[in-house]
Amino acid sequence: MSSAAEPPPPPPPESAPSKPAASTASGGSNSSNKGGPEGVAAQAVASAASAGPADAEMEEVFDDASPGKQKEIQEPDPTYEEKMQTDRANRFEYLLKQTELFAHFIQPAAQKTPTSPLKMKPGRPRIKKDEKQNLLSVGDYRHRRTEQEEDEELLTESSKATNVCTRFEDSPSYVKWGKLRDYQVRGLNWLISLYENGINGILADEMGLGKTLQTISLLGYMKHYRNIPGPHMVLVPKSTLHNWMSEFKRWVPTLRSVCLIGDKEQRAAFVRDVLLPGEWDVCVTSYEMLIKEKSVFKKFNWRYLVIDEAHRIKNEKSKLSEIVREFKTTNRLLLTGTPLQNNLHELWSLLNFLLPDVFNSADDFDSWFDTNNCLGDQKLVERLHMVLRPFLLRRIKADVEKSLPPKKEVKIYVGLSKMQREWYTRILMKDIDILNSAGKMDKMRLLNILMQLRKCCNHPYLFDGAEPGPPYTTDMHLVTNSGKMVVLDKLLPKLKEQGSRVLIFSQMTRVLDILEDYCMWRNYEYCRLDGQTPHDERQDSINAYSEPNSTKFVFMLSTRAGGLGINLATADVVILYDSDWNPQVDLQAMDRAHRIGQTKTVRVFRFITDNTVEERIVERAEMKLRLDSIVIQQGRLVDQNLNKIGKDEMLQMIRHGATHVFASKESEITDEDIDGILERGAKKTAEMNEKLSKMGESSLRNFTMDTESSVYNFEGEDYREKQKIAFTEWIEPPKRERKANYAVDAYFREALRVSEPKAPKAPRPPKQPNVQDFQFFPPRLFELLEKEILFYRKTIGYKVPRNPELPNAAQAQKEEQLKIDEAESLNDEELEEKEKLLTQGFTNWNKRDFNQFIKANEKWGRDDIENIAREVEGKTPEEVIEYSAVFWERCNELQDIEKIMAQIERGEARIQRRISIKKALDTKELQRRCNTLITLIERENMELEEKEKAEKKKRGPKPSTQKRKMDGAPDGRGRKKKLKL
Repeated sequence: MSSAAEPPPPPPPESAPSKPAASTASGGSNSSNKGGPEGVAAQAVASAASAGPADAEMEEVFDDASPGKQKEIQEPDPTYEEKMQTDRANRFEYLLKQTELFAHFIQPAAQKTPTSPLKMKPGRPRIKKDEKQNLLSVGDYRHRRTEQEEDEELLTESSKATNVCTRFEDSPSYVKWGKLRDYQVRGLNWLISLYENGINGILADEMGLGKTLQTISLLGYMKHYRNIPGPHMVLVPKSTLHNWMSEFKRWVPTLRSVCLIGDKEQRAAFVRDVLLPGEWDVCVTSYEMLIKEKSVFKKFNWRYLVIDEAHRIKNEKSKLSEIVREFKTTNRLLLTGTPLQNNLHELWSLLNFLLPDVFNSADDFDSWFDTNNCLGDQKLVERLHMVLRPFLLRRIKADVEKSLPPKKEVKIYVGLSKMQREWYTRILMKDIDILNSAGKMDKMRLLNILMQLRKCCNHPYLFDGAEPGPPYTTDMHLVTNSGKMVVLDKLLPKLKEQGSRVLIFSQMTRVLDILEDYCMWRNYEYCRLDGQTPHDERQDSINAYSEPNSTKFVFMLSTRAGGLGINLATADVVILYDSDWNPQVDLQAMDRAHRIGQTKTVRVFRFITDNTVEERIVERAEMKLRLDSIVIQQGRLVDQNLNKIGKDEMLQMIRHGATHVFASKESEITDEDIDGILERGAKKTAEMNEKLSKMGESSLRNFTMDTESSVYNFEGEDYREKQKIAFTEWIEPPKRERKANYAVDAYFREALRVSEPKAPKAPRPPKQPNVQDFQFFPPRLFELLEKEILFYRKTIGYKVPRNPELPNAAQAQKEEQLKIDEAESLNDEELEEKEKLLTQGFTNWNKRDFNQFIKANEKWGRDDIENIAREVEGKTPEEVIEYSAVFWERCNELQDIEKIMAQIERGEARIQRRISIKKALDTKELQRRCNTLITLIERENMELEEKEKAEKKKRGPKPSTQKRKMDGAPDGRGRKKKLKL
C-alpha cells in the first residue's frame, strides 16, 4: 500500500478505542466509533421501554435513526449530515477539476445559460455591467484577498493535506482465500478514489472479471481502513443471492453479511430477529424483496447501496427505481457487465441516481447532449465522453485477463423438418394478407407472428395438438420432428466423448421441458434452472453441477433467468438453442462459462434455422453488437431509435424465406455427420464476421449489410417501392389439396339462421356482495341472495322477457315471472344469517390466487400439496391445505370444472409419463422387468410341454404302429422283420 505521506494504517475496528458516550440526560449524541447497525436496535429497545410498544413511535425512531450512532429521537444525525455536506463540496470541486463542462450542471439553474456546450469558448468569464460596477465601488476589481481570507484558505488546505488518500499496490490483507489480480486492485483503488471525492460510480467491467470481488473488497476497506462497517445494502437478482453470500464469506469473512429472502412470515421473523438487532454489516437481498419490505429498509441510513445488474433502474419511472431513490444513502455504486447502449435519457436516469444534486434536470441534460447529433458531431461525442469518464470504469477481458482462454463462436445452420415446414406454412397462410401488405399492419400482430414463427423454428411440439398422442411417448419422434434436435442429438454424444460439459440456453421454458424429456430418454444426467425454479433448488443445482468430479453432463437454463451472475466455469461448451433480440443477453449467457477460473477454450454453438425469420434476427443482433463495439467502447452512445424494430422491418423478417418454405413440403434435414455440419457452420460464421468487419458505421446504424442494400431489399427487390404497387405481385401460397366437405346440412343451417336480438340482462340489486364460485361459500348463501334479487325485481316492476332460444319459452317465462311476483323480502333473521354466511367462504382468495392454485396442481399434481403451497404467493401452507381440501370436496360446484379438471389431468399425465420414463430407464427396474419376462417365458414353455404330453397320453399309440405289432413276426435272431409298405 502506498500513499503520499505513508502514514500507518488506522487500527481495525476491533481494537479501536471508543470515546465515552455523552450524557443522554443532556440530549447529547454518542460519538463512539461503533459503525454497525447495532445503535438502531439500542434505540428501538430504549424507545419501547419508555414509550410502550406503539408502532407509530417505533416508526419515528427508525425514520431518524442513523445506524451505529445513539442519539435523541427525531434529531438529524449530525455525522451523517456533515458527511453529506463534505461529500457534496468534494465532488463539486473534483468534477470541476475534471472538466469545465460540469460547471454547467453544478451552478444554480437560474444562472445557467441555455447555450450548447459546443458553442462555449474557453477564456475568462464575462462580467455583467452591474457586477463590474459593484466591484469598482469596493475597489476590488483584481480580487485581492484580505489577510483573514488567506488565513482561512491556508487552514482549509492544510486540513485537506492531512487527509491522505489510501492506495493499494497489492491485494489487501483483509482479503482471504486468495489474492486480487492486478486489474482488480486497480479497480479497488478507483472505487476508493470515488469514495474519497464524494462521487458515486458505475463499475462496468466485462462479465466475468470479478465485479463482485472488487465490490466486496471496497466494503472490506470501509470496515478495516475507514472504521465504517456498515450498514451496507447489496441489491442483486434472485438467482445470484446465494453466490453473493458465499463470496462474502469466502473473500472477506470479517464482514458480517445477512440475506433477506422468504415468504411473509420468514421475512417478518428475519426483520425482528436479525435486521433490527443490528448485529450485521451487509444486507444482501433481491429486487422483489426490497419492494415488499421497503418500509423497513427506509428506516436505515445506508452507508453504501450497491445495485448489481444496474440496467434494472435505467427507467426512472419503474417501481424499483422510484423506491431506491427514496433511501437515505451516503454512497451508491452500480454494477453492470452490459455497457451503456441505449438513449441519453437512460444515461441521465443512471447519473441522476448516482448524483441527483449534479444531474437534476433531464430536459437540461437532453438539451445539452442532443441525441440526434450524438453520433454525428465529434466534438459533442468528446464532451459526452468527458461526462462519463469520472463515473464509469470499464475493462474487457482481452485487455486485462491474458490468462483466460479465448471464446470461439460457431453458428450452426439447420433445416426445417417436414412437420416444421407444415406448421411454418400454416402460420404464414393464416396471415397471408400481412405477408402481401394487404392487411392492417398492427405492430402487436406482427410481433405475434414473429413469436409463432420462432416457436416453430425451435420445435413444433410447442403448439397444442402438434405432438402425436395420446398416448404420449418419448422416443425418436422427439428428435426427428425438429431440425435443431437432430443436430443436438448428433452433437451431444461427440461432446460427451471429448469430456466436455454443456450449458444449453433457450428463451422458452417449454423448450426446456422438451429438452428435459430428451435428456431422460438419452440417459444424460442434467440440471435445470429457469424463472420458476425456487431459490433453494437453484443453488442446489448450481452446486451439483459445479462440484469436483460432478457427473452432470448438461445444464439447461432459460436465457433471462440463468444468464445473470451465475458462475458455471466448469462447463466449456455453450449451446444457444435460440437467440435473443438483445445480443447483450446472449453475451451474458456465454459468460456463465467464459469467466475467471475457466481453463479450457469455451466453444459456443448458436443454432439458427436456415431460410427463416431466425436468420434475420441473428443478423440484426450481430450488426447491433458490432455497432456497440464501434461506438460504446469509445464512450459514445447509440441512439435509442436504432434499437426499436419498426413495422416494416418486422414485415421483412416475416417475409424472409417465405417463398422458400412454400416451395416444398419435404424435410430439409440431411444425414450429414456432425463434423461436416460444424465445418459448414464455421465457414458461414467466418464469412459473416468478415462481412461485418468491412461494414461502416452508417451501414450499421441503418442495419444494412452494405451501403447499397438494406433490410427492405428482399431477394434483390426494394420493397419500399413495391409497397406502392402491393397488389400487383403476391407471394403465391402453396397449392392446397382439395378435399370434399359433405357437411352441407351444417352449412345451410348456419347460412339460414335468423339472428334475433338477445334478451336484455335482468337487473340486480345495487349493493349486493360480490361472491365467486371458487370462494366456496355455503349453498344457503346463494339461496338468500337469489331471494333478495327476486324481491328487488318485484319492487321495480320488472317483467321477464321471452327467451326464443329456450324450447318452452312461454312456459319458462311464466314460471320466472311467478317467482318474481311471489317474492318476499329477507326478514331480520335471514339478513343476520346472510351476513354470517358471508364470512364463511374463502373471502381472502381472489381470482389470481385461484389461478395460481390451479396451475400449481397442473404442475405438481393434486397430491403434492407442499409444492402447491409454494406456488401460491401470499398464502401460508396452512391456508393452501385448507383450501385444497374444500376444493376437491366441492369442485363440482364450479362453472368451468370440466375445463379445470382437463387442465389438471393434462399436467398429471405429463408428471406420470416423466416418472414412468425415469423408472423404465432405471437399471434395477430394467433388470427386474427382464427377470420377470424370462420367468414368464419359461413358465409358458413348461405349460406347453405339459399340455403336449397330456394330449399324447390321451390319444394313445398310433394305429399304424399297432398294426405293425400285430402283423410283424420275429426272425431267426429274435428281431421283428421290417414291414415294407
